[in-house]
Amino acid sequence: MSVKITSVAKQLPKYTRETKEIIPFLNLWLSGQEERFQRKVIKLFENAGVDRRYSIMDAEEVFTKTSFEEKNDIYSREVVKLAEQSLVKALDKAGLKPTDIDYIITVSCTGIMIPSMDAYLINNLKMNQDIIRLPVTEMGCAAGVSGVIYAKNFLKANPNKRAAVIAVESPTATFQLDDYSMVNIVSAAIFGDGASSVILSSYEDETGPEILDEAMYHFYDAETMMGFKLVNTGLQMILDKSVPETIAEHFPKIVHPFLERNGYGIEAIDHLIFHPGGKKIVQTVEDLFGALGKNIDDTKEVLKLYGNMSSATVLYVLERFMDKKPQHGETGLMLSFGPGFSAQRILLKW
Repeated sequence: MSVKITSVAKQLPKYTRETKEIIPFLNLWLSGQEERFQRKVIKLFENAGVDRRYSIMDAEEVFTKTSFEEKNDIYSREVVKLAEQSLVKALDKAGLKPTDIDYIITVSCTGIMIPSMDAYLINNLKMNQDIIRLPVTEMGCAAGVSGVIYAKNFLKANPNKRAAVIAVESPTATFQLDDYSMVNIVSAAIFGDGASSVILSSYEDETGPEILDEAMYHFYDAETMMGFKLVNTGLQMILDKSVPETIAEHFPKIVHPFLERNGYGIEAIDHLIFHPGGKKIVQTVEDLFGALGKNIDDTKEVLKLYGNMSSATVLYVLERFMDKKPQHGETGLMLSFGPGFSAQRILLKW
């Protein structure tokens, strides 16, 4: 029995600015800092590979001194709206109703909610009262792919069922106003907010790319490379500068054995559906695959248009490929990285 991805739909928050429009806010925030440091920060934003980003808050709110409680209240309110909008879009694309979903997985790491957003979706959309819930909260950028993996495994064991994976993130809600560290600045330069929903099905007559295989790869002794630390002012980003180098070092073990066990080499993969973690990671991946005649143009374009939206970002890349309607028999490799440190992989066939 096969499990297919039948639709993907994104939802963008209402506030948006080009990077050049954020520079005046940065200048105000940096006033009082050493002049050379100010120039370095501005240049970092301008060269981050992100032309525009979207947010659940306007720039004035992001750069206003507010408490963790106030920011998290905005997060809790807005992510439910985005989740619902993206899920309704994905259901419409698949020609389904909310009651057609048997399993709901919600993914987010940029705020704290109990109950999680899936409870609100079930109520707002009057989904089935016996629907199975799984909130995924602590897997960071990798969780969009993780959610699809969990959905696939549920559906593989349950014929004639459907699952929805909804990833919603607001990294701007984690910006630390009093933190002038490069980690806080780099994360502000590359991240944006967004949501995406994926519908999967184990009905034989429903169409979409089939998930041939999936796997996770865990890096030893790398727990401190990426994540959040809960401090009095909110979620403080942890991001080690060695991430791109570490990914490059492990890439052969992440990609080749996974493809080989399915009878493929990298040359046989038509589409690379990669999470755009940031400009340096994109360049690292491009260097590794460029020599093989492969490109990650859609990954770069998503980073440029929206920034890194943590778990939702790779689903934006997937939607671009789905909308292009690849030819029958073409293959795709989904890949994302996240805290742990880990890599999540999915092999698709149209």
